[in-house]
Amino acid sequence: MAPVVQTINLHKTYMLGKVPVNALRGVDLEIESGDFVAIVGPSGSGKSTLLNLIGALDRPTEGKVIIDGVDVSTLNDDELAELRRRIGFVFQFFNLIPRLTASENVELPLAIAGVKKRQRKEKTSELLKAVGLSERAGHNPTELSGGEQQRVAIARALANEPRFLLLDEPTGNIDSKTADMLILLLRKLNEERGVTIIMITHDLNIAKQAKRIVRILDGRIIEETSNIAT
Repeated sequence: MAPVVQTINLHKTYMLGKVPVNALRGVDLEIESGDFVAIVGPSGSGKSTLLNLIGALDRPTEGKVIIDGVDVSTLNDDELAELRRRIGFVFQFFNLIPRLTASENVELPLAIAGVKKRQRKEKTSELLKAVGLSERAGHNPTELSGGEQQRVAIARALANEPRFLLLDEPTGNIDSKTADMLILLLRKLNEERGVTIIMITHDLNIAKQAKRIVRILDGRIIEETSNIAT
């Protein structure tokens, strides 16, 4: 079986004025279905650039990103948009719509996808239950804690049954106790529902809860370790 995500000799160079900045320098990475991978590195290491390329939000300068056996560089704009709908994005700052309730935020991608109303309601209810927020379904984001908002964001990301979740510093905007609870939720989704998770983080303690840790520095993978989370 082909990996869900594969990067081959991935390079990304940005121009800072007339000066080239090599954000990635030949990254080779494979992520299998059902994996839980934490990509760890300090600020400026290239981990966010790698996330953008894996999420098909940017194109590499050199090399390939292959998702479900498809070379992303061969896709046109419409095909890229369709591909992104198969990726569940979760960002540090939640990106919820303030005027919508938690339930409506989760339901939105289903509505955009044309899912019938009854099915949308059932799916939304099931997802909010999965992240432990059934009783908060009718609350707006401003009425929710940071951790609750992030759980709504995770439920929303799962709505269209993506091939994998791609999380950018998901604990970066919440306190440490809430962060621990969020990681337990991610582990539960991974272990009980088989959700494939790729998480970008600078926090090694958070990363240790993943099945595999990939360390990146100066645009290169310097170490990959398997981890038995406890």
